[in-house]
Amino acid sequence: MDLQLPIVVVDEMADTVVKATATLDLASGEIRDLRYEDYDLERQGLPALQADYEFTCGTLSNAGRDVEFRVEVDAMSGKYSVTASELLELKGRAAKLFTQQPPPRK
Repeated sequence: MDLQLPIVVVDEMADTVVKATATLDLASGEIRDLRYEDYDLERQGLPALQADYEFTCGTLSNAGRDVEFRVEVDAMSGKYSVTASELLELKGRAAKLFTQQPPPRK
């Protein structure tokens, strides 16, 4: 089963955040196709290598609802991923997210 979901990835720094869009492979936990918003990776380097880097998280959204999860960054390879245990929990939360009725319109 090939289930690729669009996500938002946020690298938290002490005073700023670096946002990116990406694709999460729900089978492997790999995060691919990161596209940073207003951040020059070539010039500034991987956000996780910055001195004021704190953590990285991801957000999966559907019908106005969000599920947030922890993202691991391998600073040596520059790869982003979700751990096996986090991925298992995320799959359950994502199933609920995608099967719930949308919130009522106001």
